[in-house]
Amino acid sequence: MCGIAGTYRWPDGKAVTDRLTDTLAHRGPDGAGRYSHALGDGEVHLGHRRLAVIDLSGTGAQPMVSGGLALTYNGELYNAPELRAELAAAGVRFRGTSDTEVLLEAWRRWGTDCLPRLRGMFAFGIFDERTGELVLARDQLGIKPLFLLRRGEGLVFASELKALAAVTGGSLEVDHAAMVASLLYYWVPDSRCAFREAEKLPPGSWLRCRPDGRVERGRYWRLKDVAAEGRERALSGERPDIAAVVEESTRRHLLSDVPVATFLSGGLDSSYLTALAARDRPGISAYTIGFRAEDARFEAMPDDLRHARQVAGRYGVDLHEIEIAPDVLDLLPRMTYHLDEPIGDPAAINTFLICSAAREAGVKVMLSGMGADELFAGYRKHLANRLALRYQRVPRPLRRAVSVAVDRLPVATARRGFRSVRFAKRFLSFADLPEETAFRRSYTLYDRRELIDLIDPDLAGTVDDVLTEHADVYRDNGLDDFVNRMCLADARMFLPGLNLAYTDRSSMAASTEVRVPYVDVEVVKAAFAVPGDRKIAGRQGKAVLKEAAVSVLPREIVYRPKGLFSAPLRAWMSRDLAPLVREVVNDGELVRSGFLRRDALRRLVAADAAGQQDFSKHLWHVLTLEFWYRGATTGAGQNSLDGVETRGLR
Repeated sequence: MCGIAGTYRWPDGKAVTDRLTDTLAHRGPDGAGRYSHALGDGEVHLGHRRLAVIDLSGTGAQPMVSGGLALTYNGELYNAPELRAELAAAGVRFRGTSDTEVLLEAWRRWGTDCLPRLRGMFAFGIFDERTGELVLARDQLGIKPLFLLRRGEGLVFASELKALAAVTGGSLEVDHAAMVASLLYYWVPDSRCAFREAEKLPPGSWLRCRPDGRVERGRYWRLKDVAAEGRERALSGERPDIAAVVEESTRRHLLSDVPVATFLSGGLDSSYLTALAARDRPGISAYTIGFRAEDARFEAMPDDLRHARQVAGRYGVDLHEIEIAPDVLDLLPRMTYHLDEPIGDPAAINTFLICSAAREAGVKVMLSGMGADELFAGYRKHLANRLALRYQRVPRPLRRAVSVAVDRLPVATARRGFRSVRFAKRFLSFADLPEETAFRRSYTLYDRRELIDLIDPDLAGTVDDVLTEHADVYRDNGLDDFVNRMCLADARMFLPGLNLAYTDRSSMAASTEVRVPYVDVEVVKAAFAVPGDRKIAGRQGKAVLKEAAVSVLPREIVYRPKGLFSAPLRAWMSRDLAPLVREVVNDGELVRSGFLRRDALRRLVAADAAGQQDFSKHLWHVLTLEFWYRGATTGAGQNSLDGVETRGLR
C-alpha cells in the first residue's frame, strides 16, 4: 500500500511531482522514488511513497522501470502468484517477488486487457516510453482512490485530493454541488469531487493520455453487469457456496511479508474473518474498541467487547483492546484534513485510532469486515425498507396515530438516550414513501424540503440535481429483486463514496494498509447470485452469510443483534463539542458565507438539545464541513495539517 503521484506535460512538472509525493509521505514511510522522462516539448514525472508489504527488498521499489515501461502503483494483487506463473511460463523472467513487477509485466503482455484479470485493490499510473502514453487505472470496486486534474494538454494525478490542492496554489474552487451532496449523504459521492476542476477516476475504468493531447477513457468492469449476470445465475438455479468463496478470499488477503492483524468488533463480519484468518495464522492479533462507560451508557450502546473477547479466546487470537476516549476537539480538524473531502462519519476516528495502535505495535496490514453489509443486506435500512412495504398495508388512520404517538416520545433525557425511539422515528420518516425515495431517505440526513431550507436559496436547483442523480443510479439496473436493488445501489454509491473512502484515508494517515476480503470481485459475483429472500429471511439480515458462518462461529455470535462501528455522538455533542457547535452555528464560515442558514441550524440545535429529535449526526457533519471549508477556502487545508489545526475553532 502506497501513495502515487505524477504529472504529464504539466508546467514545472518535476517540482510539482516532488511536492505531490512529499504530501503523501504518510502513505508510504518506507521509501520514496521519482521518475522523469522527456516527452516532446514537455515531460512526464512519476512519484511514489512506499509502504513495504510484499518483497521488502529494493527489487520492490517504485517507480518501477523496466524495458521502456515505468509504473507507480498503489495496492495489492491477491492473484499475483497465478499471474506470475502464467507470465513465467510465457518466458518472462522476474527480478524480485513483488506484485508490482507482476503488474508491470502483465501490462506489457496484455495492456488494458490485463485489468479485468486483476484481483485485488489498486490504482496506478503506467508510462510507455515508446509511445509516450500515460495510462491511469483504478480497481473494479473503487477500494483505492485516484484523483486527477486536467488543464489544457497537461494532467496531474495523486492518491489524495489534498496533494492536488497543495500544488495548485489554492486555485481550486470549492464545488458547491459537492457540498450540497455531502450534506445530504454526509459524504461526497464518488461521481463528484469537492473541488471543481478535480475528479475521481471511476472504479473499473482507465484513462489514457496521448502525446498529441488526446485523452481516451474506457470501462473494463461494471458492477451493474455483474449484478445482471448474478440474477441469471440465480434464475438458473445456481447456488454459490458463500462459505467457500469467503474463506478463499480471506486466505488470499493474508498474503504478506509483514505481520497481518484484524479488526474485531465482536459482530458477525469481523468475527467471521478473524476466525478464518486464525486458521491460517494461529495467534494472529486483533484490535477492538470500547468507549468511556459514561458515553456508552448515554448512547445506550451494546457491550461489544465481551463478544470480541469470546471470539478471541475461542480461536487463540491475541486481542488488543483500545478505549476510545479521544480529544475530539483535536481529532476533528485532524481527521478532516486526512479525509480529503467532508465526510461526516465518526467511524473514521475509530479506524484511525485502531490503525495507529496497530502501527505502534509493528503491524502494517489489517483485515476489515467492510463490505459485507452492503453486499449481503446487513444494514438496518435494508430490513427497514422491506418492513416498510408491509407497514404500507396497515390502514392509514392507524399509521397516522402511530406517527403522532412516536413523534411525542423523546430520543434522550439529560442522562441517557433511547435507541429504540430513535430507530422508530427514523423508520416513520420514510415508511410511507415510494421505493427509491424511501431507500434514499432511510440513510441520508435530510429530505428535499429540509435540505433546501438549510442552505443558500440559490442552490435549490442543485438539491434537485443531487436527488435526481441518486434516483438515476438506483434505477439503473435490470433487477426484479428489491433486496438486490438496494445492495447494488449501496455497492455503487455508499461503499466507494463513504466506507472505502474513509477506511483508506484514515488507515493511511496511520501508515497502515487495510484490506477488505468481502470487497473482492469473486465475493461480489457470488453475492449477486444470491436471491434477496436468502439475504433477508424473516427479520434476519445477511441470512446467507450467517448460514455460512455458523459452521465456524458460535450461534450466539452469528445471530446476536447487529452492532455499530460508530461513536457515541450524542454524548460527544452534548458534552465535549457543545461550545464548538454554538460557535459554528453563530459565527462559522459556512454561515457567514451564506452557504448555510443560521436560523435553520439553530432549529436543529434546539430540537436536538430538547431531546425530541436526534440530530447529533447532522451537527457532527456540519462541524466536519466547517473545518473542511475553512481549509479549502483559505488555503490552510491545502498546504499543511498545522494550518488546519491552527485555524480550528476553539
